[in-house]
Amino acid sequence: MSRRLPVIHHVTEHDAGPYRMERLDLEFSNGERRLYERLHGRGHGAVAVVPMLDAETVLLVREYAAGVHRYELGLVKGRIDAGETPLEAANRELMEEAGYGARDLRVLRSLTLAPTYMSHQTHVVLARDLYPQRLPGDEPEELELVPWKLADLGQLILQDDFSEGRSIAALFMVREWLQQHAGE
Repeated sequence: MSRRLPVIHHVTEHDAGPYRMERLDLEFSNGERRLYERLHGRGHGAVAVVPMLDAETVLLVREYAAGVHRYELGLVKGRIDAGETPLEAANRELMEEAGYGARDLRVLRSLTLAPTYMSHQTHVVLARDLYPQRLPGDEPEELELVPWKLADLGQLILQDDFSEGRSIAALFMVREWLQQHAGE
């Protein structure tokens, strides 16, 4: 079914920390009017990097996660700076957080966090042909590096300290992409 997008009659906005909160006065194709709220990020999106140490091993990082107040295992992630492409941001974040650069980087797709109320997008980037290279980052402490076999993804997703949805989705996407593009 293809529907016409709702008509936006009015938008009010205010600052909400690193976001801009918007209230939309919408009219749907059936005449129903509703107020919706959405968050817009102030940046240029983010990247989630899937660094492959070899054809079967992804490099994860363990870092403090303030939202759940524990150390969480996940992917290298970060904001895209002004003027950067997702690939440039991915390679920079990889160097800052994991101490590696990548000669082969490709955006597989973009993910949303909560599209019913957020505009934020994260680009999933596959990073291969890694080489040692460190850049200073903004992390308060060095991150622990944890190699993990993609064949053991089922065990990883059951770990209590691996709960971030973008990391879970990205690893499944990369595993599927690698299976379909074996030898590339």
